Amino acid sequence: MSVHWYPGHMAKTKRLIREQLRLCDLVFELADARIPQSSRNPVLNELTAHKPRILILTKPDLADPTRTGEWIEVFGTQGIPALKFNAVRGGESGIRTVMRTVRDLLKNPAGNRPRAYRAVTVGIPNVGKSSFINRLTGQRVAQTGKAPGTTRGKQWIRVNRWLELLDTPGTLWPKLGSPAVGFKLAATGAIREEVFSREEVAGWLVSWLMHNCPRALRQRYGLPAVPGDTADVLEVVGRKRGLLLPGGKVDHDRTAAMVLKDYREGALGRFTLDVPGEGRGDDE
Repeated sequence: MSVHWYPGHMAKTKRLIREQLRLCDLVFELADARIPQSSRNPVLNELTAHKPRILILTKPDLADPTRTGEWIEVFGTQGIPALKFNAVRGGESGIRTVMRTVRDLLKNPAGNRPRAYRAVTVGIPNVGKSSFINRLTGQRVAQTGKAPGTTRGKQWIRVNRWLELLDTPGTLWPKLGSPAVGFKLAATGAIREEVFSREEVAGWLVSWLMHNCPRALRQRYGLPAVPGDTADVLEVVGRKRGLLLPGGKVDHDRTAAMVLKDYREGALGRFTLDVPGEGRGDDE
């Protein structure tokens, strides 16, 4: 799957981040814990290369906890401190861990300074940037939503007396060189559904589950056995759930939408689609 999706505000965001990095001291880079590597924008990686940064793995409750630990170790060997952070259900311990890591990176943040340290919060669409900021500041100061690219404009937000956050719209590279990266981003909801085929993406996800955890499909959809073909799986699942068109044919689009929703909400289980050592596989 090759998605060409680079709305005008995304190009503007890239310019904004480059400009604001000159004024900032720290980068919070957010990545989806289900796709820790695929959800890291290569362009963003280049832009933030010379700034201290902390990699925040969001939505860890939807990811395989063992894989999350492995990825945190991988990023640590690359010199990037990585933390898991549940912005929806996380407790105060998560916030304390983030702030402790910030203090370690900035050495003496509470010392005498003419201004507070400034941090940029960046990541791909729908990765949870606004939820992260709202959780960190303890108030609803940034707009959130399930649709990719909900955040608009820019805001400086005071976290405490020595730290401010800048929230920015999410960015995504103009072309996804690897089909696998495109499928993973689409499956996790990072790309608007109008730019790809839901049936194609659901078929890829079903194939991934067939190879990695067929039991999840059997348990969720009550299948005595998983058919050997992804199209057959969608056919059986759609018929069992009564997702039919006039005339009794299975509505494959509605079935695909249901499967994707089940994965995104964790109803199929906690699965991490990126495996350490596989690489992104981009053409870029």
